[in-house]
Amino acid sequence: MKRSIHVREEAARCLLCNDAPCSKACKTGDPARAIRAIRFDNAKNAWRWVEGCSDADLEQAEQACIHYDRPIRIKELLSANGTKSNGELPDLAIDFCGIHCENPFFLASSAICTNYEMVARALERGWAGVFYKTICKQDIREVSPRFDAVKNGTSFAGFRNMEQLSENPYEVDFDILRRLKQNYPSKVIVASIMGQFEEEWIELAKMAEDAGCDAVELNFSCPQMRLAGMGSDVGQDAELVTFYTVYVKRNVNIPVIPKMTPNITQINQPAMGAYFGGADAISAINTIKSVTMSPEAEVSGKQTLSGYSGRAVKPIALRFILEMALNPILNGQSRKNRDELASPSQSLDGQELKEKQLQFSGIGGIETWRDALEFIQLGCNNVQVCTAVMEYGYRIIDDLVLGLQTYMAERGIQHLEDIVGEQLPKFVMPSDLDRETMVYPKIDRDRCVGCGRCHVSCQDGGHQAITFDSETRQPHIVGTKCVGCHLCRLVCPTGAIGITKRINKKH
Repeated sequence: MKRSIHVREEAARCLLCNDAPCSKACKTGDPARAIRAIRFDNAKNAWRWVEGCSDADLEQAEQACIHYDRPIRIKELLSANGTKSNGELPDLAIDFCGIHCENPFFLASSAICTNYEMVARALERGWAGVFYKTICKQDIREVSPRFDAVKNGTSFAGFRNMEQLSENPYEVDFDILRRLKQNYPSKVIVASIMGQFEEEWIELAKMAEDAGCDAVELNFSCPQMRLAGMGSDVGQDAELVTFYTVYVKRNVNIPVIPKMTPNITQINQPAMGAYFGGADAISAINTIKSVTMSPEAEVSGKQTLSGYSGRAVKPIALRFILEMALNPILNGQSRKNRDELASPSQSLDGQELKEKQLQFSGIGGIETWRDALEFIQLGCNNVQVCTAVMEYGYRIIDDLVLGLQTYMAERGIQHLEDIVGEQLPKFVMPSDLDRETMVYPKIDRDRCVGCGRCHVSCQDGGHQAITFDSETRQPHIVGTKCVGCHLCRLVCPTGAIGITKRINKKH
C-alpha cells in the first residue's frame, strides 16, 4: 500500500524557526511561512508563499532544515497540501462596546503585553488592540521559575503560570498606555486594573480614562494573588463584583468590562452582578486553578496552586461563554425576569436599568482562527489570545486574520457581526437531544493503514462492535453491535473513519 504523507502531522513537526533556514535557502518563496499556514489551520492559503517555487527550490529548502530529528518533508508536504483559496477577502472590522475594531483579535492581559515596545510591535503586526497587563498599586514581586507546561510533543497541551500583575509602577504603565494611544490612534487600548479597596478601583479607572484608554477591564479573576480580597476572591462573590463595577461606572465614561473567573460553579451569578453594576461587556475566562508536579517548576523546593491556560482549557472557556450568552437577563431578552431580580428596575446607584445586551470578549485556548470562530459563534464580539502568543509569537495574527477571512469568503459572509452568536440556537438541554436516531461510522479503505487502533478502543472502551482480521489487517464494523458512539472515529490516527447518514434506531 502506498503511504501518503499526513499533511497536518508533518506540519506539526515543524519547529517554526525564527529566521527560518529553509526559507533563506529557497530562492523563490517562503516555505516556512507556508508550513506555518498549514500548522495554524490555514492550509488553503499555504500556496501563496510557494506559488513560484520549483521542485529544486523546495528540495534546497528541505536540505537546509535544522530539525533535531529528521528534516521536514517540505517538498512532499507542500505538494500534497492540494487545497487553494483565492479571491476577494472580506473585512473583519467589528464594533465592541461601541468601539470600532479593525479585527476581533486582541492581546490578553498577561506577560505578552508588559511594556511599550512589546505592544507596539504587536499592533504593527496587525493585532486590533490590547488588554494591557493588569495594573495595580501593590508591590508585585514575582517568583522564579513562574511557568510550567504539559507538553504534547514539542507543543503545549496546557500551560501553567504563577505570574501576578504588572511589576511596573502604576504611573509608568499609564504613561505607556497614553503613548500607545497617541501613537496608534486606530488601535484599541484597554487598561486592565485591580484595586484592593473602593478608592483604588476608582483611582486606577480614572487614570485609565485620563490616559486616553478606550475602555477599562476590571480583573476580578487572577487565581494567584498573594493578598486576600483581590483577584478571583472578588470574582467568586457576586456582591463584590456588583459593588466594584458600580464604583467604577460612577466615575468614568469609558466602557467597563469585568473579567470573570472560571474557578466557580455558576459563572452567571457574578456575571449578573456585573450586569446590575452597569457593565458594558464581560471578559471570560481567566486561568483555571491547577497543579502540575514538575520538579523543574519548583520555587526553592516549593509548589503552589496557580493558573492553567492553553488549548486544554478551550472547551471549559466555551462552556462559560455559552452559559452567559444563553442567560436571558445578560442578553437583554428578559425584562420581566430582570425586574423581578431588581425590583424596582434600578441599579445600585439608583439609576433606572436600561434594556441592554452585554457583549462578550472570549478568552481561553485560542490558537487558530477556527478556535476564535467558535467563540464568535457563541456570542463573542472579540477574542483575547495569550498562551499561543507566548509559545509562537505575535506572528500568529497573520493566520488568524487570513484564515477567518477565507472562511467568511467561502460562506459569502461580508460582515463579521453576522456570525456572532449564530450557533447558540443549536444548544439545548440534554433532555431535549434526539435519542431515537443514530449515525453509523464508516471506514474509508483507501485511507486505512490497518493499525487496529479502532478495534482496540472499541473492544476495551466501547461496545465490542469492531472485529480485526490480523492477516489482512482490516477492521470491520459489526452493525448489530454498533451503537454509533464514534469512539473509533476519534481514535483513528489517519482520519479513515467518517460518518454516514442519520437513521432511525431499530427497536
